[in-house]
Amino acid sequence: MSFKDLYGNSEHRKNLAHFASIASLASVDGEVNPEELKLLDRFASKLDITKAEYKEVMKKENKYPIDPPVSSKVRFERLYDLFRIIYADHEIDDDELCLVKKYAIGLGFSSDGADSIIRKSVLIFSGRIDFEDYLYLVKK
Repeated sequence: MSFKDLYGNSEHRKNLAHFASIASLASVDGEVNPEELKLLDRFASKLDITKAEYKEVMKKENKYPIDPPVSSKVRFERLYDLFRIIYADHEIDDDELCLVKKYAIGLGFSSDGADSIIRKSVLIFSGRIDFEDYLYLVKK
């Protein structure tokens, strides 16, 4: 048995923890709707989550801690993924906002930084950005 087999792949553990966070956000409002389930399936495939892991994560008790990435780009990518799952039903509620803030802080953003990023992300994902921001985003 190899060292990697004995202790597991740390990258896979990080992906599993990220998937567990996404699943928690999808189910925070009680039931996972079909759009959220479709996105969860895509994230599971993207993150190489096995069927057994998927089933375990979808249980009510979630035992996977947030594993903060070192790279700022990866932190933003993880937040982006979370906003995609949140906006699968085209809205964000207070429970989802609370959880995404906790997750952002868990990823290593300061409380104020998390608030700012979340506020901007909500505006972008809800389509409520002004023209100057839109122009900047499409030209960048």
